[in-house]
Amino acid sequence: MRKTPQQLESAPLAYENQAFLHSPDGRIMRILAEYSEPLSRFRRERIRDTVVFYGSARFRALDEAHHELQLLENTGSVEPAPQEEQPASQPELEQGTVSELRCRRAQAAVEMASYYEDARRLAFLLTTWSKGLKSRRHRFVVTSGGGPGIMEAANRGAYEAGGKTIGLNIRLPFEQYPNRYVTPSLNFEFHYFFMRKYWFAYLAKALVIFPGGFGTLDEMFEALTLSQTKKLAKKMTILLYGSSYWNQVLNMDVLVDKGVISPRDRELFQIADTPDDAFALLRDNLTRDHLQSEAARSDSEDETFLGPEIAQTRS
Repeated sequence: MRKTPQQLESAPLAYENQAFLHSPDGRIMRILAEYSEPLSRFRRERIRDTVVFYGSARFRALDEAHHELQLLENTGSVEPAPQEEQPASQPELEQGTVSELRCRRAQAAVEMASYYEDARRLAFLLTTWSKGLKSRRHRFVVTSGGGPGIMEAANRGAYEAGGKTIGLNIRLPFEQYPNRYVTPSLNFEFHYFFMRKYWFAYLAKALVIFPGGFGTLDEMFEALTLSQTKKLAKKMTILLYGSSYWNQVLNMDVLVDKGVISPRDRELFQIADTPDDAFALLRDNLTRDHLQSEAARSDSEDETFLGPEIAQTRS
């Protein structure tokens, strides 16, 4: 005869069962959490919409007193790249003992330092303007991927203007960190790239794309595709910053000549080379496409619903 079993302890609630939540069967719960938890925070913080800044995360400014840049090992990493890949210092350049790669990186470092300061200035101008808009929710909040480089510059400029600023970070298989200028209550970390992309795209009324690598190109072409296919039921300004960089990286004329895009697809984006010009384009487009249209509708939503304005998708 079998012995009477001991009294069982209470089973864990499903939403407290860590083994389940981190298993393949719990994936749908994790995906839903990366939708619902940011949504609740955006609602609590009264974020209506955003302007997203993309750009390289590999160049990191060191102590401002040194006026030097360090190249990171990977996008968002805290580890520096090997010394043989770092930009050459001025004394090394004068000695003429460094490789051609390090000489080119030294020139790039000067260029990237300029882009850093331009992104910082543009975010400052945009945030200062948006803070003056009459709304119970925060409008056109500067948003980045939350890491170093151009992302840090954008969050920094918004912080210096006294505004809220969002960082949508991603967990990577190496050590990385959010930059210090992100508003703490709007500091996010995602596991799934596609959920992070969702929050980049569906709150944004404009994208500002600074020079960058694979990640920047990925986000840029995804936004251009959404605009080209008219998938989003809203107007989104796409602004490429730095014509000297983008004219070397992109050759839209070839795409047109080969027939893979239409000549009018080149009108999906604009280009600017100074913070003042970029701000003027953003301000004018956001005013025309969103603020004036809201005023024409006598939109009372701002007084009755304080959550984020998530873009509808065309059927």
